[in-house]
Amino acid sequence: MNDNELKNIWQTTNERLEKSLTLITNNTDDISRMKAGNFLHSIRSVKFLALLAGVAWVGIGVTFLSRIYMNGYSGCNKFFLFSATFQILLTAISLFLYLYQLIKIHQTDVFGPILQTQEKLAQIKISTLWVVRILFLQLPLWTIFWWNNTMLQEWNALQWAIVLTVTGSLTFIAIWLFFNVKYENRDKKWFKLIFSGKEWTALMKSIELLGQVNEFKEK
Repeated sequence: MNDNELKNIWQTTNERLEKSLTLITNNTDDISRMKAGNFLHSIRSVKFLALLAGVAWVGIGVTFLSRIYMNGYSGCNKFFLFSATFQILLTAISLFLYLYQLIKIHQTDVFGPILQTQEKLAQIKISTLWVVRILFLQLPLWTIFWWNNTMLQEWNALQWAIVLTVTGSLTFIAIWLFFNVKYENRDKKWFKLIFSGKEWTALMKSIELLGQVNEFKEK
């Protein structure tokens, strides 16, 4: 066997190896993208159900509160009315963010340009964090809605100290979480406890899979 034959065999073998590696890479990318798409599908289902439940809750709340404002404002418990109003308002803001996320998920093509897909997933991630931040602001409101004029007139210092301690503590927790629920704290125990559900886990797996695809393409 002469040198030319050896070179031809080596070149042919090298071309076959390159084709095999390309095929394996493409198959790996497709599988990773399909898995990411499945995770997004599960997220969409959860968010859609949450949106429906939230719309029903806000619809009932708005109907109930509007009747109070129009017909029974003067005789109603103002603590209950204002706390319930802010609760419904915060929930409505969260619903708009859920709708925004569903639109982004619908627009996401896992087989499209990887950078565009990663950008949309990043937007979904950020809005998910904002939903949790906003909903935690409701915490102190749940301790105020039952306050009434009798409390203002008859309660002693000890009773008010207990109530204000509870309300103040929840207010502090709500504000602290509002400013600290961010992606940089994802490895903290309290963050993992809050975001231990299927929705966040599936989103993170989608981001991780597409990140691996991008890294592999850059090599």
